[in-house]
Amino acid sequence: MNWYLIHTKPRLEKCALENLQNQGYTCFLPQIRVEKLRRGKLVEIDEPLFPRYFFIRLDTGNQAQSWHPIRSTKGVNRMVSFGQEPAKVSDALVDLIRTQCRSGEVQQRHFTSGETVQITDGPFVGLEAVYQMRDGEQRIMVLLNIMSKPVMLSLEPIDIRKIN
Repeated sequence: MNWYLIHTKPRLEKCALENLQNQGYTCFLPQIRVEKLRRGKLVEIDEPLFPRYFFIRLDTGNQAQSWHPIRSTKGVNRMVSFGQEPAKVSDALVDLIRTQCRSGEVQQRHFTSGETVQITDGPFVGLEAVYQMRDGEQRIMVLLNIMSKPVMLSLEPIDIRKIN
């Protein structure tokens, strides 16, 4: 049994994964926990670590399950291959990725502490501030420099944007 790589159609990783698992294939979709701004609120969601890719475990022996249904499975684009040979992925690499993904902690934050942001709404619109942290469930804290004094300000996440 070896691990191989499946390339999916855009944003259909979970659909392809579920359809292949329903057909009896062993698959692994590495995911990480990320923070996103949705409808003005910071939410934590799971996203694929490698967008449009996941791993499938297949046997090459005589008793092996047929590989032909994989290509016609909903969500699957193709198997990754080099020439006519499907690309094998080492067990050690898959195990390492699996271990890293188990942590469950947020891997990517929408805003990071110390990042410079710009206020986009309210009485301080247009001013730059330094992002500090999340304040409970729905608000964030920024450090604003007013008259040469640092002042902590609590805002909605939608009221700031990153400065590039």
